[in-house]
Amino acid sequence: MDADRSRWTVVTMALRAMCLTLAAGCTAGTKDKGTSDVASLPQWTYDSTMIFPADRSLARPEDGVALPDGRLIVTDQVHGLRLVETDGTSKPFGDVVAAGYRHLPAEHSGGANGISLEPDATHLLLADVFGGGIYRVNVSSGATEKVYQHRYGVNAAVRDSKGAIWFTQSAQNTPEAGEARMWASVEHPRPDGALLRLASRNGRLATEVEVLADSLYFANGLAIDETSGHLYMAETVGGHVLRYRVDLATGRLSERSVFVDSVGADNLELDGEGHLWIASPLTNEVLVVNTATGERHTAFRSLTPVQQEVSLEFNRRGQTGASRMALLTPAVWAPLPGLITGVILGPRRSPVYLTGLGNAVLKLPRQE
Repeated sequence: MDADRSRWTVVTMALRAMCLTLAAGCTAGTKDKGTSDVASLPQWTYDSTMIFPADRSLARPEDGVALPDGRLIVTDQVHGLRLVETDGTSKPFGDVVAAGYRHLPAEHSGGANGISLEPDATHLLLADVFGGGIYRVNVSSGATEKVYQHRYGVNAAVRDSKGAIWFTQSAQNTPEAGEARMWASVEHPRPDGALLRLASRNGRLATEVEVLADSLYFANGLAIDETSGHLYMAETVGGHVLRYRVDLATGRLSERSVFVDSVGADNLELDGEGHLWIASPLTNEVLVVNTATGERHTAFRSLTPVQQEVSLEFNRRGQTGASRMALLTPAVWAPLPGLITGVILGPRRSPVYLTGLGNAVLKLPRQE
């Protein structure tokens, strides 16, 4: 990698981190039944054997999903998606480029970002945070189509059992303005994020998008718990995770509350047992929150004294409006391959994977 590309990678990672806060704490919203105690969940400490694949051959695996056979599909900045075998070998997956995805570093960087499996797990959705496309990919064949082109970048997209697609817009960054405009909303926070929905009627997506919530500070990860009737959304620059009561039949939201406060949340993942997993990049941390009680468990954390000092100074400068970019070097995430941005959960006894903005993911063995 040449000097310009190396500098570009560092800047991209650093800017991503600028939207995070250090403090941790949570508040519970309306309680649900059927969740288990988070104290029974595993807790991991980083070691170098967790780097996966060992040859660090991935390209910005910001998010991913697990297949039943143990393989992974992760984002790939160059090709859109990458299929990772259980032995760590990988190859491009699907045909996102043919469907309209672009990665031309000198002109337009690809923003393959959030991935989610549809309820029947036969297809996945991929969001492009720079280009604004939402792509639907057949998990078996790789057949790919762009199902929607948003006027701004799309951070995460999730399909519900009724067929509607819910997605987040972090900033008003057009494909032409690209990432520079998105990062400007991080450097100088602007309430131009939104939560949107494409309704499904008779098996067809609506052509007009509904804006369900706006004036958000960098809307990010998204998760829908259809059993309890709640939607969770990370408002990263706002420093919290929001929770809404959701009516899937109408798409209406109500009972807005701050579910987890003072956390720089990125991607969110529900595990089917009443737990919300939250990736927090600047603290190199993964939190698990009981959705019924608000009880929190730190499942993973890798924060050196130097990193903690940088994080505190980062927040202090943010409060005073001072420049923070010079603080954000690879020392902020080392020895990790990059900032942690997401969690991949497979079957109960399978490993947990942490995705990020580097060249590998972390493979965490289950501690049963």
